[in-house]
Amino acid sequence: MNRPVVDVASGWLAGVRRVCSPNADDRPCLPELIVLHNISLPPGEFGGPWIDRLFLNRLDPAAHPYFREIADREVSSHLLIRRDGEIVQYVPFHRRAWHAGASSYGGRERCNDFAVGIELEGADDVPYTDAQYAALREVVGALLSAYPSLSRQRIAGHSDISPGRKTDPGPAFDWARLHRLLGDA
Repeated sequence: MNRPVVDVASGWLAGVRRVCSPNADDRPCLPELIVLHNISLPPGEFGGPWIDRLFLNRLDPAAHPYFREIADREVSSHLLIRRDGEIVQYVPFHRRAWHAGASSYGGRERCNDFAVGIELEGADDVPYTDAQYAALREVVGALLSAYPSLSRQRIAGHSDISPGRKTDPGPAFDWARLHRLLGDA
């Protein structure tokens, strides 16, 4: 995989699929944290159009019983990394995506203000794929090159910034592997 490059002026990664979510607004500062999440819609199922539709506010509540619970939520993430390693961008990095909810990191509340949200298509207890780790390594590398305000030491799970409320990316995520891939170990 060729390392994607961030166009800092536009906030978009070159060469990835773009699906522009309306669920974003102005960010008060440069990104200083990367937050890893997981998502599967319906829960435990992979593939399909449902994640895009959720982030576009077009999720049909009649398409699955679980969707009735979440169809009216206005949420987004900067990126999604699918099981096959495909990268999808929903929100430019200079804008605030709505991924973290009630959250705190390093004593600062409202992590959406200063975080880049990366969703991994997966579930807490399902191992992530080699393709996802490879894509994540490339994306994190591109972000670190584009934004000196980010660092390899400032990567957290949703569970770290919203303890007791969130569990993702879950025990199936191999943090040691990510750190090795990033050259931290």
